[in-house]
Amino acid sequence: MPTVEACEAAQTCWFTCRAAALGGQTWSDGPLLWVREGDEQNLMFPQRIPADAVVRGVERARETGVRIIGAWLGTEVDTSALAAAGFERGWEPWWMTAAVADVGAFGAPGTSGAPGYPVDPRIELQQDTVDYTGEHAAYRDTLKVARVRPQHSWYAAAYDDRGSRNGRRFAGRAWSHLSGETAGVFDMVVWPRFQRRGLGSGLLRAVVAAAATAGAGNAVLNATPEGKLLYESCGFRQIGAGITWWLHLDQRL
Repeated sequence: MPTVEACEAAQTCWFTCRAAALGGQTWSDGPLLWVREGDEQNLMFPQRIPADAVVRGVERARETGVRIIGAWLGTEVDTSALAAAGFERGWEPWWMTAAVADVGAFGAPGTSGAPGYPVDPRIELQQDTVDYTGEHAAYRDTLKVARVRPQHSWYAAAYDDRGSRNGRRFAGRAWSHLSGETAGVFDMVVWPRFQRRGLGSGLLRAVVAAAATAGAGNAVLNATPEGKLLYESCGFRQIGAGITWWLHLDQRL
């Protein structure tokens, strides 16, 4: 089964591949690996954090219009340089893993539940979408990541028509990303009014199944307390925890 280090590597791969596909940047400064995408910049799992490199990273963020900087860390890392730069401690990622075979993502060959296809008919794997409008319209651009070839990222959307007279309603989304033989699951959400209808498990199984067709044998994710019970019901177990630190530049201009 994957280690915490493999979970961290999968998340780093996801961030750097997104940046490459969406016009962001990735760079190193000594032991620090930074990734910028849009108005967010992230520091990815350093083992040590030199104060001068943090200052340079924050200065670069200000120069490029970044509004928020996140630092993803193991719990044993000295964070004094982040605190000195104004970062504040945030939420704890709970690292969870599962064997693909335990997630329940597959049906019989030749059916809609075959590897790479959602078992739940309310779930669709997509490479483009018209679901995002108004203030959320820019999210459609992120689906460029699903169109990179060879494909390493998969996007699934959930729909629900319960109680609706106007057809199906967009209810949630999830991503998976292949890093080596590990499928990382990211950005999974079911909008509150559609929760407790089985859509979360459907999304999870769909994106894990899609990554399995490209060679994933295990899946990893970081959970919040709200999501942990769902992931456990789909075969995941917690193997460790991390910590995040955050700096909101729009509040310090």
